[in-house]
Amino acid sequence: MHMADSLLSPAVGTAMYAVSAAALAFSAAKVKKDELCEKKVPIIGVMGAFVFAAQMINFTIPATGSSGHIGGGILLAAMLGPFPALLSVSVVLIIQCLFFADGGLLALGCNIFNLGVVPCLIAYPLLFRPFFKNGITNGRITAASIIAVVVGLQLGAFSVVVETWFSGITALPFVPFLLLMQPIHLAIGIVEGIVTAAVLCFVYKMRPEIIESTFERTAIKSGVPTKSVLVLFVVITLIAAGVLSLFVSSHPDGLEWSVAKVAGTAKHEIKDFGIGTSIGGIAGGILTFVFAGISVFIISLVKKKHNEKQDTRALRS
Repeated sequence: MHMADSLLSPAVGTAMYAVSAAALAFSAAKVKKDELCEKKVPIIGVMGAFVFAAQMINFTIPATGSSGHIGGGILLAAMLGPFPALLSVSVVLIIQCLFFADGGLLALGCNIFNLGVVPCLIAYPLLFRPFFKNGITNGRITAASIIAVVVGLQLGAFSVVVETWFSGITALPFVPFLLLMQPIHLAIGIVEGIVTAAVLCFVYKMRPEIIESTFERTAIKSGVPTKSVLVLFVVITLIAAGVLSLFVSSHPDGLEWSVAKVAGTAKHEIKDFGIGTSIGGIAGGILTFVFAGISVFIISLVKKKHNEKQDTRALRS
């Protein structure tokens, strides 16, 4: 669901940059020290790389001629917390835009909002978290994942239609575009919800403290081993980026398919898969890991210094 620059006017693109920048600044300010603890920082980097690789895996939507891929916002929010998750998914989208031409530069603000702000700051707190007020179980994880992902993706798809309509530079009528975008992304959302639930249930079985610490917004205790989870996700990320990316669907994604249907143009297929795809996927995953880790480390240092200054002022007074 990455938007291209061709759908947007400079005014709408700039406005959405401002909205997304404000959301990122808010997230950086609201993230707690415990969410950036020593054990959480590598998880943030690894999960960002995992989502980057997972977004490369387009799956076919049967009987439509379309395909989809996971957005990863709810998955990251459940693993990391909503504010670190938005920072992480934004790094993924920035790297995709700048290094892989996936989503335009003008559209970056829209893509961060649609794929990051909506799931992390709206769907996660309003739809996902309430399921766990009476405890965390696999059943609740599954229900919360599917509902939050589906609704979040529906809101994101609706935002794409609204942003395109307000831009007014395409001949895509609002209602027909909407009536194609919502059903196709409903199908994509159901698949992503199931995948998200499977990953979270697996992590909860392996190391429940990760999910519990995220829900409680507390630090992972120093004695809790997380190395096995990290190694496993690194291996899965490498397999997804280096191998599975060679066998993805050749059909256009839900947004491209919807645009082609409304515009009456031929739906192109993507067939240029090869060793370059594998190398690019692995490189992108590494970049995401590095930049996501650096970003949260810098935020952690800034917040630590800010807290130290506040403590010093309090002692002086």
